[in-house]
Amino acid sequence: MSVIPILIIASIVVAGGFLTAFIWAVRSGQFDDTYSPGVRILFDERNSNPSEKSEKSLKN
Repeated sequence: MSVIPILIIASIVVAGGFLTAFIWAVRSGQFDDTYSPGVRILFDERNSNPSEKSEKSLKN
């Protein structure tokens, strides 16, 4: 029975750590832009043509 208070204290410390990390993430702007990451995969940032890659590798 003496383990229960230790586990309660440990769980409160862990929960406090997660709360601190969450508050830090919110204040540092981690959750400011929620739209762009979801659509970023839909846009090709560089023009990569597979035929150009194969031609470059054949020239080298």
